[in-house]
Amino acid sequence: MAADAAVLPVRNPRTGQVDHTITPATRDGVADKAARLRANQPAWEALGVGGRCAVMARWLGAVKARARDIGEADAVDTGGCHTSYVQGFITCANIGGWLEDAPKAFAALEWHGMSTSMTTVEVESQVVAYPLVGVISPWNAPLMLALLDAVPALFAGSSVLLKPSEVTPRVIEVLFETVRDVPELAAVFDYVAGAGEVGQWVVEQADTICFTGSVPTGRKVAVACAERLIPCNLELGGKDPCIVTETADLDRAATAVLRGAVYATGQVCYSVERVYVHESVHDAFVAKLVEKAGEVRLNTDNPRAGHIGPFTHAPQADIVLAHIADAKAKGAKVLTGGAVEEIGGGLYMRPTILTHVNHDMLIMQDETFGPCIPVMAYKDTEEAISLANDTHFGLTASVIAGTAEEAKAIGRRLNAGGIFLQDTFLTFAKLRTFGSDSFGWSGYGAPRIGPESLRRFLRRKSLLTQTGPVADIRNDHHLGSAERVGP
Repeated sequence: MAADAAVLPVRNPRTGQVDHTITPATRDGVADKAARLRANQPAWEALGVGGRCAVMARWLGAVKARARDIGEADAVDTGGCHTSYVQGFITCANIGGWLEDAPKAFAALEWHGMSTSMTTVEVESQVVAYPLVGVISPWNAPLMLALLDAVPALFAGSSVLLKPSEVTPRVIEVLFETVRDVPELAAVFDYVAGAGEVGQWVVEQADTICFTGSVPTGRKVAVACAERLIPCNLELGGKDPCIVTETADLDRAATAVLRGAVYATGQVCYSVERVYVHESVHDAFVAKLVEKAGEVRLNTDNPRAGHIGPFTHAPQADIVLAHIADAKAKGAKVLTGGAVEEIGGGLYMRPTILTHVNHDMLIMQDETFGPCIPVMAYKDTEEAISLANDTHFGLTASVIAGTAEEAKAIGRRLNAGGIFLQDTFLTFAKLRTFGSDSFGWSGYGAPRIGPESLRRFLRRKSLLTQTGPVADIRNDHHLGSAERVGP
């Protein structure tokens, strides 16, 4: 067995200090955990959806008992994003929702009847779970994005091996204290800690992969899965546009854009990252946006107060600064923010509004993942749609217009999986309703939200029973064309 890797330091995003460590898994250690989970999976699947729901209901009770502890750990990991403190309760809602939706999802996949093409053949469906699902999750929203894949996979009957980000490991450690309270679940749900190579080893062991992260790493995951001929589901971020029309309520639009762009320090895959405003109202919109941005406070003194926390991952601050510097060098004007402030060891940035931007700038093309709002004027609706669609990404997009009908007409022409009308940041509204696909570089694979997302972890089989006489090759030439069944 390979020697243990060195202990990895974990930085506190509020203090800048190393106050936690993790011991990375070895390649053999990953293989051993994968083998154990795989060996236990058949019994888990054999419970049926009802039996698994009973176990998951017990886990829900364990999570409820530790919900506040889970939220506190998530907040330490992320630096105190408001959503972090309720992550325990969001997890409860996730599990509880699937307790209701999983049986319905399985029922929707059932089929039993006679074939319409060969009327003497009975057709019966069967679904079989992938034995081992590998989940590789990111450092932003570390718990929510891990469980967005892991929870439905468990309900589907798969075992799950999770590799969380080494940047935000604390909340996963607390979560698995609740997992160990439910032995049947602990037998099929485990995690491995470490940096990128540990994720590579998970890909080597799993039967299907769910990855959330950057485009470059996602490409590597996709190639590794292709080499093994296993499926993968990738969510790779966005460069999400917002169109504000000349008829829009500018106060409403500025409020929605500001929150959509800087919530959680802009470290959300569906954050607003570029804004297109009709030229007739551009200056008035920018003035309102600047005014509202000036009222946003950093949460340096109290993580539960203020509006913007520190960068969770220190290197991300450098990426954001590089985008701003590139934009300024190419003629952009920074109206607010634009600098990283080190306060108490944490790295903060105030809402950063830029004008005089264009698509030659990184800040209009690459994912920034920071509290930046580049605003660009457009002449007419056709130009706005063209600009919004001028991207490799296609996760979400927003339209704010004078009426919902006007917004919807534009939204139907945008190339993105989630279209937010008359607001921004509406992804949570899709939960338990209807999933959407990602366009372009934003992702690959089936929807990860909605009841059909459980389908990602199931393979469908058909059981075909001949109830009539079997075909005789010696008489095959006597069959009429209507009785012949082609390939």
